Amino acid sequence: MSVINDSTNEVLLIHEQILQVALTEGRISKVSLIMLMSLFFFYLNSIMVYTLWSKPVFKETPRYILFNHMLFNDLIQLFVTSLLFIFSVAYLRLVMVACAFLVLVSGTTFRNAPLNLAVMSLERYVAICFPLRHAEIATQKRTCIAIGIIWFMGFINYIVDLFYSTLTEPKFLTSQIFCTRERLFIKQWQVDVHQGFNVFYFVSVSMIILFTYISILITTRSISSNKDSAVKAHKTVLLHLIQLGLCLTSFLYSFVIERAAAMASSNSSFFTDLRYLNYVFVLLLPRCLSPLIYGLRDDAVRPLFMYYFRCARGKRMTAVNIH
Repeated sequence: MSVINDSTNEVLLIHEQILQVALTEGRISKVSLIMLMSLFFFYLNSIMVYTLWSKPVFKETPRYILFNHMLFNDLIQLFVTSLLFIFSVAYLRLVMVACAFLVLVSGTTFRNAPLNLAVMSLERYVAICFPLRHAEIATQKRTCIAIGIIWFMGFINYIVDLFYSTLTEPKFLTSQIFCTRERLFIKQWQVDVHQGFNVFYFVSVSMIILFTYISILITTRSISSNKDSAVKAHKTVLLHLIQLGLCLTSFLYSFVIERAAAMASSNSSFFTDLRYLNYVFVLLLPRCLSPLIYGLRDDAVRPLFMYYFRCARGKRMTAVNIH
């Protein structure tokens, strides 16, 4: 398989070199920390997903359907990225078809996160700015269609890359490689299109969330009735904006800072630490934010979540009131 250019070749070479260093320096402590954090966050998200599936009303209300989808998406990304991290530290080579599947799932769930935030913001925008039409516009069927569109937009670029690489390189899917997203690139235009898609997604989602944030803010100041609900929706969209910032930070960190460090520094240990910090603080930690900043501040979800978090001890709610 041909290499895109000398710069990309250098990045990949450094990437393999740092993994060999990771095998002998601090491997056990780093992997242990990652595994413990991943298991804990996986546990939190799983409890929240189970909580939302425990009551029919959560499965029928659009905003909870979207929240549940966000949690499920985070669970998948957390599991797959943890696998990729373990493979990288162990310096395991995978058959390209397995690597392509893992990268497809990881990349798609990464892109799904900001797209889902945009749809959640639009749902809150309709609920506050058009309350009389909310039940008509934000239906359960349309919410499911929106989730389908999110997944389609998330993986379409990866499917195109995979088909192109398979057609141009007949042995592409049977080769054994170290699994990284860059290994799926065989032409420069694929890199450009991939980065172009990410920029388009983040710019579009940023505009949508900013629009809904400003619109809800204006509505909050103008209405006199149901003001508490409007203020809460305003704070929710603000949280969406913060989460979008974390997603954008991850994108910039991976595609700008890490690449610049790989080009500028010959110190593979420094690059190893940089990637490790990126994974822990930019990719892993935000996965725990969803159940905390959404679930625990929701009066309908919080009691049930705490009940299941304490292993079904205490008094269980029999009725759920959604406002």
